[in-house]
Amino acid sequence: MATSMTPKAGAPSISNVVPLRASFLPRHREYLMRWLEAGSCMGLCDIDVSSRSENGAIEHVLIWVRENADPAYLLRPEGMKWVLIDNLRDHRLGAYQRFEAALYAIRPVLPCGATAAA
Repeated sequence: MATSMTPKAGAPSISNVVPLRASFLPRHREYLMRWLEAGSCMGLCDIDVSSRSENGAIEHVLIWVRENADPAYLLRPEGMKWVLIDNLRDHRLGAYQRFEAALYAIRPVLPCGATAAA
């Protein structure tokens, strides 16, 4: 007897694929706060970490600089990378393997790789 591998019409599709996503960890928050403090002399002004839901999954990080009332940068996880966007011009600036590297691209105020242990 042959069996079909295609799902029946109307049946829910089951997938074993688990999408990988960069996670905002406590070490990222600690680094972000140190980066903001160190960069205040270079025009960094404020940050906002926005969660997607009550489970704490990160939606994005908004970064303000002294020259603008609107957030200048948006940093968000996309797959296993961190995407940096010029929020004022809605222009993608780059994708980075590490959260710290994305912040370094905005203002190099801390050594890249100066992450505290989790």
